[in-house]
Amino acid sequence: MSRHDEAASRSLLIHAAQVLGTVLTFEHPADAVLSRHFREHREIGHRDRAFIAEAVYGIVRRLRWLRRLVGDDARPRTLLLAWLARGEGWPMRHFEGLASATERDWISGIKARELDEGSLGERTDLPDWLAERLLATHGEAELVELAHSLNRPAPLDLRVNVLKTDRDELVGKLKADGIDAKPCRFSPQGIRLAGKPALQKHPLFLEGAFEVQDEGSQLLGFLVQPKRGELVVDFCAGAGGKTLQLGAMMRSTGRLYAFDVSEKRLAKLKPRFARAGLSNVHPVLIAHERDAKVKRLAGKADRVLVDAPCSGLGTLRRNPDLKWRQTPESVAEMVAKQGAILESAARLVKPGGRLVYATCSLLAEENDGVVDAFLAAHPEFRQLSAKDVLDKQGIALDTGERLRVSPREHDTDGFFAALLERAPADA
Repeated sequence: MSRHDEAASRSLLIHAAQVLGTVLTFEHPADAVLSRHFREHREIGHRDRAFIAEAVYGIVRRLRWLRRLVGDDARPRTLLLAWLARGEGWPMRHFEGLASATERDWISGIKARELDEGSLGERTDLPDWLAERLLATHGEAELVELAHSLNRPAPLDLRVNVLKTDRDELVGKLKADGIDAKPCRFSPQGIRLAGKPALQKHPLFLEGAFEVQDEGSQLLGFLVQPKRGELVVDFCAGAGGKTLQLGAMMRSTGRLYAFDVSEKRLAKLKPRFARAGLSNVHPVLIAHERDAKVKRLAGKADRVLVDAPCSGLGTLRRNPDLKWRQTPESVAEMVAKQGAILESAARLVKPGGRLVYATCSLLAEENDGVVDAFLAAHPEFRQLSAKDVLDKQGIALDTGERLRVSPREHDTDGFFAALLERAPADA
């Protein structure tokens, strides 16, 4: 929602510049900064919160372009005014009463300013190191397109809870409530909404008929392909979106272990499991990937999902600040951790069992690099074709042996996954 049709207030611009100033230190995630500001300022209404959030995210997405446009005086307020003038295309009359005469003269100059093409990092609004890394696996034109797709806000996707309803029925009920909903292109459980309706208090959400989950993330469940009565492990359960999907696909039978190192995250999961109608989920707090609780399941799991902690660069549509908060050093630390987690998770897979390694990163070293190193060290595992496994479930998605989806080609978050199988005992 942009306010092309109505002027904002002076206090709203002050709030937006305050939040932006804190976000631009990149010490905390942008969504956490916004949440805290709104908790501390409960007088800010729903529409004004949306305005502040969208302005902040817009500026963080296009930060390099805006800093070039503004020049040396790149304070939060000047970045905000430049964004409203150029990014949102506000006419000059919207700035009357909001900006001083001097500021309005400056805004006129910003509206007229033209920039040269700039470096690859500047054209893609990425830090130089990241543009260079991505250039190694994408052509320049493809990288520019990818960056543009990452700089657009993500759509809102839902996943139908197959324990409670089916997709067609849910789409019909949402439409009856005036929510513009349609089936997703790839995920058989996915529904894409046209807008961003508030859903936390919607009766269908409260009764567990759906969860919010990106379509790309939903596809990982179809690679795991859990069956009724199996023993399945979600090795890095996190917020639990994929755990909920796996539990529903198992029809709440068998045993589904949700491992995580965060007690807080696991505590938040319990009400979600109850709402979803799942009784087969066992949350397990672990200290690290080599915890004794992990070792107890060695060689017992039919299927293990490793949705590894990663740089998150495939989620820049939702978390644009990540590109400024990650560094080559933080990525190198991630890669070491990913290798160790995959190594430990693999020990749980029984002969003939399946292991899915996934990230929401676009970087080769977090994806192919980790899987290739693992396969080289573990001849007892072989790769299965992600394309073939999805095909058999009616999902036509030609991404080759390993799953790769991106906002540029699939209008999903950027996900990578490799599907591995342990050799049967008699092999």
